[in-house]
Amino acid sequence: MDVNRPSTPPVALCLGGMDPSGGAGLIRDAMTLAELGCQPMAVSLAETLQNGLGCSRIEPPAMDAVQRLETLAPHLTGQWGLKLSLCALEAKDFRRLCATVLHLAPPVRIWDPILAPSAGVGLHDGADLRRMAADLLPMGGWVVSPNRGEAAAFAGLPPQAIRSAPADALATPWLEAGAMAVWLKGGHGEGNQVQDVWITREGIQAMDPAPRLPGERRGTGCLLSATWLGLRLQGMTAVEAARHAAHRLRDRWDLAFAPGTVGRAMFGPTSRHGEAR
Repeated sequence: MDVNRPSTPPVALCLGGMDPSGGAGLIRDAMTLAELGCQPMAVSLAETLQNGLGCSRIEPPAMDAVQRLETLAPHLTGQWGLKLSLCALEAKDFRRLCATVLHLAPPVRIWDPILAPSAGVGLHDGADLRRMAADLLPMGGWVVSPNRGEAAAFAGLPPQAIRSAPADALATPWLEAGAMAVWLKGGHGEGNQVQDVWITREGIQAMDPAPRLPGERRGTGCLLSATWLGLRLQGMTAVEAARHAAHRLRDRWDLAFAPGTVGRAMFGPTSRHGEAR
């Protein structure tokens, strides 16, 4: 018996975008976290018109997101965690959201700073992410998990820097803004290998390099950050959870499918033990 495993499922609260197809966003988060033995809860910060072909529209949610979050507060005690991702809230509403999160003080927290869905319309640019970071990161304790494109935009670097910029140049602006750690994902890097990097003020830890897998998959960022949150809530350290999340994504890469044989492949459901259903 694992003595670190909680006797009741920890709550994993996801604040992000609603992708109706489930390839990414809150549905993908909830599926991933349930597989890892967590109780998922969710508050929509963005509504989308989206399927496997792309995203054509992103709007703020019709219902007040902060009120929804406050309604969940009685459940958010003990060992619980929070994931923040796609957000279409106005700046004033995002500041209200940050104030509520600060009050709730999630013990585990990760921000997946999305610029746009992987295909279709965009939502943010680097300046938007910097404004969000100024409200969010000073509260402390945040792991930020950008891909190289998101990190380059945040740093104000040109598009040609996405593949070749040094990891510390991409991570330092996040740390200066208040991030506890930057999990820089390596999928957009150069070469035939993918390597994530974990960066804090104390130094850089390169993770296991692995061959680049063929094809594209929807929702890789969602799957990675939600997996990290679930593994952290089940007792892993932050770096262990990042390493295991990357391995879990690779293990299910070939199980991806396109519902109705249309659009880009998405990850299918698995059992709690990781077998495909």
